[in-house]
Amino acid sequence: MAQRLTAHDFDHEVIVLFNAYVHGNIDRRTFLERAQKFAKAGMTAAGLLAALAPDFAAGEQVKPDDARIKAEWLDIPSPQGNGKIHAYLVRPASAAAGAKLPAVLVVHENRGLNPHTQDIARRLALDGFMALAPDALTPVGGYPGNEEQAVQAFGKLDRDKTRQDFLAAAHWLKARGDGNGKVGAVGFCWGGGTTHWLATQMPDLSAAVPFYGPAPAPEDAAKVKAALLVQLAASDDYVNPTWARYEPALKAAGARYEVFQYPGTYHGFNNDTTPRYDAAQAKVAWDRTVAFFRHNLG
Repeated sequence: MAQRLTAHDFDHEVIVLFNAYVHGNIDRRTFLERAQKFAKAGMTAAGLLAALAPDFAAGEQVKPDDARIKAEWLDIPSPQGNGKIHAYLVRPASAAAGAKLPAVLVVHENRGLNPHTQDIARRLALDGFMALAPDALTPVGGYPGNEEQAVQAFGKLDRDKTRQDFLAAAHWLKARGDGNGKVGAVGFCWGGGTTHWLATQMPDLSAAVPFYGPAPAPEDAAKVKAALLVQLAASDDYVNPTWARYEPALKAAGARYEVFQYPGTYHGFNNDTTPRYDAAQAKVAWDRTVAFFRHNLG
């Protein structure tokens, strides 16, 4: 098996460009134009982009048909005119009949509910949680099965309505009879920002873990009642400045939070489908996440 590429196999500027592309700050054509000067040893700019793109099979940790989980697809009512939110619900198969499970809402990156985020939900189920992963792309047909098409579809969303969908999903999850009444949220990139936002909108959210998500406006910090575990990359020009502005307001509000910044990492370091993945630091971050949820959700 060929050795997987890591972020350190690419020029730093290429990773920065890729992050700008991921966040929608530049389009595919602009990435290719700017990345061309870094193409070398027969690798074209298009080849660089392809090398940085997700490989879902390489990152999958829990198979969809794993006997240790129970997974189902369902629709949750949407209060915002979208009609429904398509979602993936996963529970541990080992849960005893009548058991009340701690629940976690999983908020995907700005690509919709792709196979990687589904795998994250399955991992949480193996850790003993009931995990719900909604698809923000439901109003535009759902995750299309292709990341380039997902980028285009995501640009068509009404972002305010999309956030309300996730808030509705969190309330729906909290109210389930097979839950223990406590719900947490974890999100990545756009989902990290949405997780931060949920903590400002849901006073009974018990715990929130935003992975490299842009922080809310400082004036919203006083609304946060959930315990926060903030996971940041070392190099992230898009997210880290927003946290620097937000943290003083959280301190002033007396919020309960922990923050960790992982050395040598880039934005997306927990996503094990791309070369930005940092296996060692991602393990530390994920172990902290699971321990944090167990402590705050029961």
